Amino acid sequence: MNQTRWTTFLKRKYVLTGLFCLLIPFITAAQTNPTILVLGDSLSAEYGLNRGAGWVKLLETQLQKDSSPWTVFNASISGETSSGGLTRTQKLLDDKKPRIVLLELGANDALRGLTIEQTQNNLKRIIELSKQSGSKVLLFGMQIPPNYGKEYAQQFKDLYGQLAKQEHIQLLPFFFNGLATNKELFQTDNIHPNEKAQNILFKNVWGAMAPYYSMLKSR
Repeated sequence: MNQTRWTTFLKRKYVLTGLFCLLIPFITAAQTNPTILVLGDSLSAEYGLNRGAGWVKLLETQLQKDSSPWTVFNASISGETSSGGLTRTQKLLDDKKPRIVLLELGANDALRGLTIEQTQNNLKRIIELSKQSGSKVLLFGMQIPPNYGKEYAQQFKDLYGQLAKQEHIQLLPFFFNGLATNKELFQTDNIHPNEKAQNILFKNVWGAMAPYYSMLKSR
């Protein structure tokens, strides 16, 4: 290799090395930003809403306003049951390595007639796997109308508080607090909250996340 070619080669090498060094901080930041995993159903998957109008997006916006380094990964799927969520949990934990898991599941279990024991066992296992991975868990309490059977409805409501107490995790007592009896805040199916209700849902979640506020300020 003659002198000219050698000089050109060295220049290119130095340029590429410099570019790589400039990229390292960005790559590192992307890898180290702590993650909040939302594991839910249609109530968190923006069912019937315009994209970006759901409470999860409002949570992301709040974190950005607070200049928080945390990111949110929404793994919610419309129609998801506690059983379906459980089958996906370990891979999500392995791939996303979340430090906080927001667990919003169970409503579809009732709609599909799963037993209280099945729902409780599935949620318990999701919580256990999350805790084993080092994640903190916020469980969303859900309720169903009494027309499903008064005893079943009460047991369903109680299982969330029981799980939170047994597993020593944070609980949002009732995800629909402040909107459950207001038909104007629901879509035409009278099941899914509409766009106007999303800020109420977000405020319920954000309030329940108070024990994590100090965490959300740092990596």
